[in-house]
Amino acid sequence: MNEVPANIVAAIPEPPAKLVPNPTRDPESNKTSEKMSKNVVTYESRNRIGFVLISNPPVNAISPAVITGLQAALDAFEADREAKALVLYCEGRTFVAGGDIASFESPDFDTRPFSSLLTRLDASPRPVLAALHGTVLGGGLELAMACHCRLALPDTRLGMPEVKLGLLPGSQGTQRLPRLAGVPLALDLISTGRFISAQDALAAGVIDEIAEGEPAALGTAAAERLIAANAPVRRSSALKVNADDATTRALAEASAKAAKKPAHPALASIVRAIEAAVKLPFHEGEEVEACEFDRLRLTSTSRSLRHLFFAERAATRIPGMPRDVRSREICSVGIVGAGTMGGGIAMNFANAGIPVTLVESNDQALKRGLSVVRKNFEASAAKGKLTAAQVEKRMALLNGSLDYASLFGCDLVIEAVFENLQIKKDICAHLGRVCKAGAIIATNTSTLDVNVLADATGRPLDVLGLHFFSPANVMRLLEVVRGAKTADDVLVTAMQIARRIGKVPVVSGVCYGFIGNRMLDPYLREMDSLLMEGAQPEQIDRALEAFGMAMGPCRMSDLSGVDIGAKVVTEAIEASQLPSDPTYRAVVRKLFELGRHGQKTQAGYYRYDGRTPLPDPTVAAICADIAGEHGIAQRSDITDEEIIQRLMYPLINEGIQILHEGIAYRPGDIDVVWTAGYGFPDHRGGPMFMADQIGLAEIERTLEHYGRVRENRFGYWTPSNLLSSLAASGQRISAWTKG
Repeated sequence: MNEVPANIVAAIPEPPAKLVPNPTRDPESNKTSEKMSKNVVTYESRNRIGFVLISNPPVNAISPAVITGLQAALDAFEADREAKALVLYCEGRTFVAGGDIASFESPDFDTRPFSSLLTRLDASPRPVLAALHGTVLGGGLELAMACHCRLALPDTRLGMPEVKLGLLPGSQGTQRLPRLAGVPLALDLISTGRFISAQDALAAGVIDEIAEGEPAALGTAAAERLIAANAPVRRSSALKVNADDATTRALAEASAKAAKKPAHPALASIVRAIEAAVKLPFHEGEEVEACEFDRLRLTSTSRSLRHLFFAERAATRIPGMPRDVRSREICSVGIVGAGTMGGGIAMNFANAGIPVTLVESNDQALKRGLSVVRKNFEASAAKGKLTAAQVEKRMALLNGSLDYASLFGCDLVIEAVFENLQIKKDICAHLGRVCKAGAIIATNTSTLDVNVLADATGRPLDVLGLHFFSPANVMRLLEVVRGAKTADDVLVTAMQIARRIGKVPVVSGVCYGFIGNRMLDPYLREMDSLLMEGAQPEQIDRALEAFGMAMGPCRMSDLSGVDIGAKVVTEAIEASQLPSDPTYRAVVRKLFELGRHGQKTQAGYYRYDGRTPLPDPTVAAICADIAGEHGIAQRSDITDEEIIQRLMYPLINEGIQILHEGIAYRPGDIDVVWTAGYGFPDHRGGPMFMADQIGLAEIERTLEHYGRVRENRFGYWTPSNLLSSLAASGQRISAWTKG
């Protein structure tokens, strides 16, 4: 789920909606007004038109109260014989932007009450119109499609993102969208969860009109036209699905893609439901869809994805932060270092319309950095993601400089130079002198001590870590590292600016590697250990990719740079941050020594033909030599199960220890870090969520087993005290909070 599911929005369920008794009637204005569920839904009739207003902040999500309120509003409309048409619209910044996901956890959750309501709207003999604005998503689009006419403001976006929660649309969406837009587009939108613009929706037949103005006024004008024309209503349920060759091909292609992703069963369910729309009457297809939704809701994949949905939102909340803390204003950003990381970071801010000053040590490096940024933007334009004008607009926001003094006016300055403590300390000290009072100074370090760097500035209250992930313009995760002296308003500002540039922020405390890289350490340690024991890089990668990792650890190391990994390990050893184990990451250090730096040198854990990794017998020989040097017995009985356990269980154990130390606030924060930043399979919900599915007692037993089999001189296999205590009491890590 590398587009984290930010699309279907959870609402807090309201109390059951009720129609206010004895509605008042104003004879002078011919207005009838009835209030439902504390104004969550309002019905009123004016000048022969009924109006239903949904007001369920912040995003008008479909909740039990909204459904009850809509039912009552439809009762009122059906009883109001003077009303010749009905207009549905929403208050606030958006039309209905999804459903109440929290209610999906209820054992008796049922899509049928909402579907029944939609059937009533569809069956109305009088025209029903939906006036759309903002985002029209999931249940919101299903509500709109049940209406006879849909008009939208020009900047409206529409979509059905349920697949990002391991689901399909559960209230007639798979039946109505193919009838309105055709099967190929319906399959595409429902299977990907992507949004489309109002203009594309109009061209596809999903909406009927685009107009400027206020939703209520637009709905009124359209309703008056329909009343005057006395035209028959157009029910989407009565439309025929075009069952042509394009439909057949689209279904076959979607079915083949679904078969390749058994971990995401929603894809196959979507094909079956849309195929039912093609072959069956509407009400029978609706039942197929409902059954598929009920089955998917209970799958581990959907539970995992729903967990991540809520975890991403929880990660933005900082425990103990006073509610009245005000953020600092960020109008301009400075970045020290125009290399791969600095340039990628700059692109994020330019994409958000924020001016950036890039500082480099020499003109050649600066020109090279700006050239790479331009090429990246132009590559996006070539793919149709940007126009040429947008590329130039973004580049105009980037100002290169060789003078630190040019950073004086910046509100946020990020150092993004090489991962070397002394170099970063020197730069931070310089920034402390040249940045204006009140400017935030951030370090992009991935492993170094943020407190040391903060003290080097002479103004540690203004300092924190902003750990971007490479490529910084693509990766969603941003670790926000809270130093010992970081001011509250600095932390709040960092979280806000992260969301402004489209990142998923997670707060970490200060320790070696923070959350993600600290957990990565035992993962890569065991990768090298298994190689020394006789496993092959391709075997390890194959096992982890079958488990669901986006990329195996050997390929990942080659891609990120064996040299980078080796230097980080060497610095950590020199700083006494790692065990005094001569075999610790011995393979990565040896490969670096031999000049095998990964893809960049066409040799690392693999040899490369372009970017294609190829098995290299030389690596096996290197590993055998290291094993002999350290008295490690090689063997040929290493299984995929052992590989997964030895890489994943220490990683989980380290995550639980991170929680125990208070480095991460919540188990879900760790899950977000690993799914958004490290390619951990989202269908498993993250390392902490997966730990509960395996069972903490089982993880503890397995760690102890490997401790006996492999010896435990350096404590690699010692279960965290928190893991042991939770396992002994039968508790789940997902329910744990620091006392």
